[in-house]
Amino acid sequence: MPCPHCKITIIKRSNNESAVSAAAYQSGQKLFSEYDQEQKYYPYKNEVTHKEILLPPHVPPEYADRNTLWNSAEAQEKQWNSQLARRFVLAIPREIPSEQLLIVKLSAPAFDRLF
Repeated sequence: MPCPHCKITIIKRSNNESAVSAAAYQSGQKLFSEYDQEQKYYPYKNEVTHKEILLPPHVPPEYADRNTLWNSAEAQEKQWNSQLARRFVLAIPREIPSEQLLIVKLSAPAFDRLF
């Protein structure tokens, strides 16, 4: 029987990583990075079945746009060794039907949830 796992990593500017690039990969969407003025897109990423951005009630609604959210996060961090984002990868066995999956809404300041 397959075993579920959890992996947490930090997106760091010192490793030449980008929060916008990571969000484009995870969501399978085209995003424009204002930091390096490049379009980020991974066309081979086609297995995303659900994507959603959860925001607390006091956050302005424009942050519900993935491009605005992650470009704003990158704009706040200016140092060469900035920690731009955290990636949580939760692997759930395919044998579990989607109707039985319990989706927990986290109350982080901004949480980009992808399935």
